[in-house]
Amino acid sequence: MDQEFVLRAAKLREEINYHNYRYHTLDSPLISDAQFDALADELRALEAAHPELITPDSPTQRVGGAPAEGFAKVEHPAPILSLDKASSRAELLAWHTRISKLLPEPALSLPKGLAYTVEPKFDGLTVVLHYRQGQLVLGATRGDGLVGEDITANLRTVKTLPLRIPADPDGPQPPPYLVVRGEVLILLKDFDALNARLIEAGESPFANPRNASAGSLRQLDPAITARRPLHLYAYSIVTADGPVPETQQETLAYLHALGFAQPDEIAFFQDLDAVADYCEQMIARRNTLPFEADGLVVKIDDLATQAALGVVGGRPRGAVAYKFPAQEATTTVVGVEFSVGRTGVITPTALLQPVPIAGVTVGRASLHNFDFIAERDIRIGDRVLVKRAGDVIPYVEGPVVDVRDGSQRPIVPPTTCPACGDPIVHPEGEIAYYCINAACPAQLVQKLTYFTHVLDMEGLGERTAVQLVEQSLVEDPADLYFLSKESLLTLEGFADKKADNLLAAIAQAKDRPFDRVLAALGIRGVGTTVAQVLADAFPTLDALAAAPAEVIASVAGIGPITAQNILTWFAHVHNRAMVEKLRQAGLKLAAESKPVVAGEQPLADLTFVITGTLSRPRDDVKAWIEALGGKVAGSVSQKTSYLVIGVDPGGSKYNRAQELDTPLLTEEQLYALAGTYP
Repeated sequence: MDQEFVLRAAKLREEINYHNYRYHTLDSPLISDAQFDALADELRALEAAHPELITPDSPTQRVGGAPAEGFAKVEHPAPILSLDKASSRAELLAWHTRISKLLPEPALSLPKGLAYTVEPKFDGLTVVLHYRQGQLVLGATRGDGLVGEDITANLRTVKTLPLRIPADPDGPQPPPYLVVRGEVLILLKDFDALNARLIEAGESPFANPRNASAGSLRQLDPAITARRPLHLYAYSIVTADGPVPETQQETLAYLHALGFAQPDEIAFFQDLDAVADYCEQMIARRNTLPFEADGLVVKIDDLATQAALGVVGGRPRGAVAYKFPAQEATTTVVGVEFSVGRTGVITPTALLQPVPIAGVTVGRASLHNFDFIAERDIRIGDRVLVKRAGDVIPYVEGPVVDVRDGSQRPIVPPTTCPACGDPIVHPEGEIAYYCINAACPAQLVQKLTYFTHVLDMEGLGERTAVQLVEQSLVEDPADLYFLSKESLLTLEGFADKKADNLLAAIAQAKDRPFDRVLAALGIRGVGTTVAQVLADAFPTLDALAAAPAEVIASVAGIGPITAQNILTWFAHVHNRAMVEKLRQAGLKLAAESKPVVAGEQPLADLTFVITGTLSRPRDDVKAWIEALGGKVAGSVSQKTSYLVIGVDPGGSKYNRAQELDTPLLTEEQLYALAGTYP
């Protein structure tokens, strides 16, 4: 025996067993499925050529990895086997040629010959479900195929899993003891919604549906599992204490009648060429599936024939997995690029050492967000697992930590916007980093279209907004009010009438009420509904801009995050400049003056002292405060609620307020506190 073969086989056994453990036990693979398959194929071929190399611990003699700690171990009533694979029509035909030589005599005399079922190969978590007298009594993971983990409490939370069968009283009665094999997964639409909720709650999203499914089922608290949109498909009977269907097609129909969900993508054929045609067609359709699938499962339909064909190397001969082309690979992060989206969100993108994935050379991949980077500790120089699914942008799933050599560098969020150079903000409690500059060129088209939509400017859609930005005719939405007919006529598609109509629409938008103007500014969290609430509480835009965060947050329906977003927006020099241009253009930056309603006492139990010159006569302001339930004193004392500061304030009152730690208000803040003005 060549020593090189001995050493290579030992090395392959070690690597495959380790990666089995990472994949099945830790749910943290270090290599892609395609790379794992390549290792397994090499070992299988080596052992086939040299059977003396087969050892009891060879992964070809077992069916998976050891179960994880933390759950009770469950021995399966029969081995839960994995499948051999085929990756092309030729390999599928080769599988059929091999088993044809082993077909038992009864199979050769079937009335219509061999038939086949083709089912999706779900990319989820395999589970084994035990029913006694129609009631679910145990649910387990696949584990190593012989022993799994008891996750019954978690499985009971899966809404598509029937706790009692048949789910329909008129359905078939199951045998006294029935064990069913199925797959728990998350449908793609539910996965997107789950990640959106996690991001909104300030939590990190899942990298992919399989990780979300596996992580959800391994929660020690079933209440967490119950909040995840898990879905179950059942596809085979492991064992039964009584009669069950004799074909796979009948089995699927039987399971469906008992109450188990079935995917639409199941097909039945009498001809192997038709099976191969269908498999090839499904490669093109894989990205239209409602769930993630890495291939199809082709089964001999007659279950007695399947059983008679037996098992080799821990894999049943009567079924084969037709694998779709790999959509994952590992490569190295050589850098990170930051870009600003149309809503101001800063997005990190990994620059990769180019690698082929699913027929396309990938050199860039999404890193989702900075929380995702931190959670997975992804660094520049890391070897990473990258996934690409159809037209979806490739994304990094995580690093291969075990191969780090110390040269890797952390990925640090930028401090300035890559498009305009302004400082980036990271609101407390949010995942995203933002550029809030109203004049940021990367966001300008979106800001223009939003501004014109809120103010009902007819004739100014996205196409015109793009033209205005490309020709540098506007730097922020306020510049719309200073456009000339001559400048519009330089744009493609504009003639006299179209230019006149647009200018008329812009002019009409000057009459929109204050709350609409406030909503059009594009402050995060301030849409039309919130803007109405704010306009009722703060009579002018200046009052809102001057109000402390705690005063804004005290308004019913306005929370601390929105309050901070408002303060941050008004603190930006470009945004303040835009407000001044809107003021010059004549837009309404104040609500219609509201008379004080008898009985309204927003300043009740508050005592004010005024120092300095106000914009209105002091006696008028004093009378107004008293009409709203407040008191005005001549000097600062411990009973003073606020010192109102005007122009050229007196030093003695100010100093006394400092000694007593009395809160200070500007005139605008006073009006904001009252929710109206004289």
